[in-house]
Amino acid sequence: MHNSVQNRFLAIVCGALLLFVAPLFVLFLFLSSERADKEIRDHISVLLVANAQALAKPLWDLDDDSVAQISATVVSQGAIVKVQVRDQSGQLDVTQSTIPKSFRGELIQVSRAIIYNTVDGPKNLGTISVFYPALGLFGGLKHEEIVFMAIFVFAVLTVFSAALIGNRIFVIRPLMRLIAAIEATGQLGSRHHVDWRSNDEMGRLASSFNEMQSKLESEERELKLAHRRAIDIYDLTPAMLFSLDEENRITAVSDYWLFATGYLRRDVIGKRFIDLVTAETRDIFLDRNTRSDSAAASGVTVKFICANGRLMDVLILESKAATGGHDLLSLSVMTDVTELKASEARNHQQAISDHLTGLLNRQGFEAVLDRKIHQADQTGNELACLFVDLDRFKWINDNLGHAEGDNALREFVERLKMHLAPSDEAARLGGDEFAILLPAKDAVRRATAMAEQIASVFHDPFGSDLHLSASVGIAIYPHHAMNAAELLQKSDMAMYAKKRDGKNGAQLFDNSMLDHARARAEIETCIETGLSENWFDAYLQPIVNLNGRGIAGFEALMRLNHPQKGLMAPADIIEVAEETSRIVRVGNVIMEKAISHLARISRLPGMQDSYLAINFSPLQFEAALPARLASLLGRHGIRPERIVVEITEAVLMHNNPEIRTIVGEIRRFGCRIALDDFGTGYSSLSYLNRFPVDIIKVDQSFTRSINDANEGVRQKSRTLVESITTLSHKMGCAVIAEGIETEDECRTLHDMGLDFGQGYLFHRPRMPIA
Repeated sequence: MHNSVQNRFLAIVCGALLLFVAPLFVLFLFLSSERADKEIRDHISVLLVANAQALAKPLWDLDDDSVAQISATVVSQGAIVKVQVRDQSGQLDVTQSTIPKSFRGELIQVSRAIIYNTVDGPKNLGTISVFYPALGLFGGLKHEEIVFMAIFVFAVLTVFSAALIGNRIFVIRPLMRLIAAIEATGQLGSRHHVDWRSNDEMGRLASSFNEMQSKLESEERELKLAHRRAIDIYDLTPAMLFSLDEENRITAVSDYWLFATGYLRRDVIGKRFIDLVTAETRDIFLDRNTRSDSAAASGVTVKFICANGRLMDVLILESKAATGGHDLLSLSVMTDVTELKASEARNHQQAISDHLTGLLNRQGFEAVLDRKIHQADQTGNELACLFVDLDRFKWINDNLGHAEGDNALREFVERLKMHLAPSDEAARLGGDEFAILLPAKDAVRRATAMAEQIASVFHDPFGSDLHLSASVGIAIYPHHAMNAAELLQKSDMAMYAKKRDGKNGAQLFDNSMLDHARARAEIETCIETGLSENWFDAYLQPIVNLNGRGIAGFEALMRLNHPQKGLMAPADIIEVAEETSRIVRVGNVIMEKAISHLARISRLPGMQDSYLAINFSPLQFEAALPARLASLLGRHGIRPERIVVEITEAVLMHNNPEIRTIVGEIRRFGCRIALDDFGTGYSSLSYLNRFPVDIIKVDQSFTRSINDANEGVRQKSRTLVESITTLSHKMGCAVIAEGIETEDECRTLHDMGLDFGQGYLFHRPRMPIA
């Protein structure tokens, strides 16, 4: 570690020698070896030329002695260690060698042919081969070259040693002193200085280090003072402060934290904080950093266990910060929010509860419905949703007052609760609408039994002889719906289907209800498009005098002429328009067009005094209706007495003072009032006394039954019609029979004293001729 700089310097110098000096040295040896080898080859080449000539005659004569003598002379020359002479015929093979037995090196062979000039010309008699040892890198060095190399190596080593000594004195020594000062500072905790002075870079480094040490020493004194002050503030602050390390162990707590929780400092320091939190909120605390921005304070609310076992809801705000080497890794503030959480729970319960009955409201029910569906998926159960609507509840509010209606709702809920199991959930969705959730293995059977129990709660009257009933729609998850919204929607559809079928009972959802819902939605679309595209028009059906068959007036009937479907059934359109409150807009369009048609008809001969009867829904009796009607009549120049406003029993049953006032204004304006469909529903003679009625219209069901084949039905129907006619005439009201289709019906009604009639016998509704 201490010699790392020196070792690196040594490695750099050695690397430089290997990269630059060593290659030059090797190159020098290689060139010397090549030169020496070339000199030997040149010398051997001369010897071979001379000795090949000398061996020609002895080899021709096969003189072994002469050949051996010449070979011995050659092998003694210079670097040659072996000579071999052979003739072409193989009869003579002389070898001379001076190679010691211990020689293991490589021999290089050089050969030359022996040529003898005869009378027949030159003849190749054989070859002479000489061998000499191969030279190594150092084998070819001369004395002068060895001396030069020794001087070169000495110079390189001298420079290398000087560099190492200089590096040791001027670099390593000050660095060692600097390291010693740093290590002493780390081990002893005091700021040591470096004793080194020079004008070079190492001197400036030592001077800068000493200045830094002095500055850090001063800052440490200030930090210690600030730390002492921070500790005092930490302990004296009237807040529950605590600090945690990276393993969520408590490293410090404030005095107020100890006072509020009842613990002793020695008992909690080093303890894991999650051990002081209830098991169900530990995961919330451990996940606090993943659910918030790590750069900002993270807040979680958990249940804290005090020393005496008391549970305390606490809000913990934790801030992470650089600690500068201190062992506190975080600062957290713990606030007691027990009362706040209790208040939030109460507010939440109030937000999801119905204030009148104590049941869940729609918001709470939707949350519970999602949870119940999830539980049903986990347990493999079914879930029945019962949509309950009280029949004729609006009549109680309108006639007996809202206080009586509220009492009836509370009484119904008290009776209902006696039939609910702990796993069931009930809610008041609004007004007189309720929903019940029933988890079960066989949800249809359980829902059917609950519907019977709901019906049983209405056996006894509510209050003073006040009888109610309920229409119940049932839908089952997952058979009828795949999610919460669809389950509630389909149970609502089933309830409305029961309402249409006569109320007071239960209806299980089936897919035909979807067809009805789609048809209803299609009608809604046609109504809205018809209003914007002018598809609505007023058809007029004449009303004739039964005595003479002359036209006395017309009834305006709503028709919607669809571009593709043609004329649509008016009853369905009126029903949907009233349910969606579009009947006001539709009624205004029909009223305006009907009055416009009457103005055109009035120009025909004999039609100047004919009247126009217009049907009005209860929703159309707005404060602006009399003024709108007067404006239309003034625009078309029609006298008010030629307008008959037809109202139904539904308008009278509202018993709404505002409606009575509007009807009175229309009557004072000069228009006449007709009571339509008299004799059906809850018709009461008191209506004729309370409302300024001018015309009574007998319902067409009586018209059809006055000539019924059953004598009993026929006699009763005629008695009722005659009674209605007599009473109406005594009260100054004209009587009109609706739905006359045969001459027998017309004749019988005329004989019974009715004044007017309308029906397919006389005229069908149609557009007036322009």
